[in-house]
Parts: sequence; C-alpha cells; structure tokens
Amino acid sequence: MTNQVKGYLLAFISVLSVSNVYIFSKAALNEVTLAQFGVFWFGFGLIWLSIFGFKKKSFALIKLFKRKQYVLLIVLGLIELAATTFFFKSIHTIPNPAITSFLGNISPVFVLTLSFIFLKERLNLLEIIGVIIALSGAFVIGYKGGTDIRNMFIDGTQYIVYSAFLFSTVSVISKKYITELSPVLIAFNRTLFLFIFSLIVMYYQHQSFIIPFNALKNLFIGSFLGPFLTAVTGLLALQYIDLSKTSIISSTKSLFILIGAYLYFGQFPKTYEILGGILSIMGVLLIIFGKIQLKKKANSQ
Repeated sequence: MTNQVKGYLLAFISVLSVSNVYIFSKAALNEVTLAQFGVFWFGFGLIWLSIFGFKKKSFALIKLFKRKQYVLLIVLGLIELAATTFFFKSIHTIPNPAITSFLGNISPVFVLTLSFIFLKERLNLLEIIGVIIALSGAFVIGYKGGTDIRNMFIDGTQYIVYSAFLFSTVSVISKKYITELSPVLIAFNRTLFLFIFSLIVMYYQHQSFIIPFNALKNLFIGSFLGPFLTAVTGLLALQYIDLSKTSIISSTKSLFILIGAYLYFGQFPKTYEILGGILSIMGVLLIIFGKIQLKKKANSQ
C-alpha cells in the first residue's frame, strides 16, 4: 500500500468517524449539560488514546521535547479547547446536525486563507470561485432574514464560524509541525485540555456525575469515534497526503451526517437548506481542485 493510498484511507475513516460524532454527540447533548458531556466524552477519549499511545510508544517522544515543543502543545491545546467548545455548542444549539455540518463546510475557506498566509500556498481562480460558492451556500443555509448582523442568521451560526476558524488554525499549525509532535500526542493533548476544562466547569457549577444510561451509552460510543478515531486518523492522514486532499474527503461528511440525522432523529433539511448544503460542498470541491491544479502546474515546471 502506497503512502498516498494510506493517506486517503485514513482520511476516509476519519470522515466516517466524525460523521457519527455529530449524531452521537447530538443525542447525548439532548440529555446532559455541556460540562457533563465534556467530562465523560473526553474522559473516555483519554482512555482510548492512552491505550493506543502506550501500545505505539508514542509518549516516549516527550523525553526528547524541548521548550518549543511544550509551547506548541500548550498553544494547540488552548486553541482546540476553544474550537471544540464552540463546535459542540453549535451542535447543542442547532436542532439538525446535518445543518451544523453544512455550515461547517466554510472551514476549508479558512484553511485556504491561513495556508496562503502562513504556509505560503498560492491561490488560483478556481479556488477563489470555490470560496465564493462555499460562502454563498453557508449564507443560504444560515440566513433567516433582516439586515441586522446580530439577528440575520440562525442561532448557532456564530459558533460554527468561531470553531471553523479555530480548527483551521490548528490544521495549519499541525501540518507544519506534525513531525515534531506526532499525531497521537496532539490528539491526547487536545483531549486532556478539554477534559480538565470540563471537570473544572462541573466542579464550580456543582453539576452531578450521575447521568442517564442512554446518554452514557452514546458518550461511550461517540468518544471512541471522536476524541480517538477521528483525531488520530485525521492527523495520521496529514503525514501521507496534503491538507488540501484531506479536505476534499472531509467535504463528503455532510452526506453521511444527512443520512444519519434522518435515520437517528427523523430529521431532514428543508429544500433551501439542502440547496445551500450542495453549494457549500461544491465550493469546497472547487477549492480543492484548484489546489490540485496548482500543485500539478508546479510539478511540471
């Protein structure tokens, strides 16, 4: 199996996993608070990552760390803390997880912008058109009327924008320093930050650790798919294929979430929401095809 095939396979597994994350997290958040969710979701996630990390001897790398690597872990942990909090807040706020996913397709727009600024990646016309179409799709889905910026979009859209920008920042930083930190350590670091933060919130708000069994079941399954499988396979994929190629595969997650939301919750988006979702996916695809076109042109020179 070539490195490129490995990268595509890992990226696809990551997409399938994150698609189910939307479903299981929404089901759990219907029964527990955000802090309770975080403690169990990321607590279970730490267990999965610890088992995997010790088996692969991933934690041995810490002994070789210098100040730079520790600073990177802290920075990534803090950004991921904010990004993931906004992400699950959006899932909790927006009734249909498929809509959350469609809106989340603006993430590649931020990745493209940040890659252009920090990774010095070039842009072409196809990518610019893709950005416009992706943003148009998000606007069609999120717009509810009026001209007041505070009330013109459905509630929860703001959390999607915040999380998409922050996750894109993490993707760009991870891509640049992935060989220095290792995927497992990045995933473990992120999960640890989120677990500790959730624990602190629960303590100060005097929330109970006793939750419904059905919620516990969804948290148990979702934690394996989210903090562990999605994070590890997604980061491992970056070792084998470009960030742009992982993005094109990631754009298909909305379709899986659409099916899952219908089967699990009996929810199906309205016609204009599906149209906006299709536009957002088309925009993402154009961005990626544009990036591939640029790379081919560079290789032929």
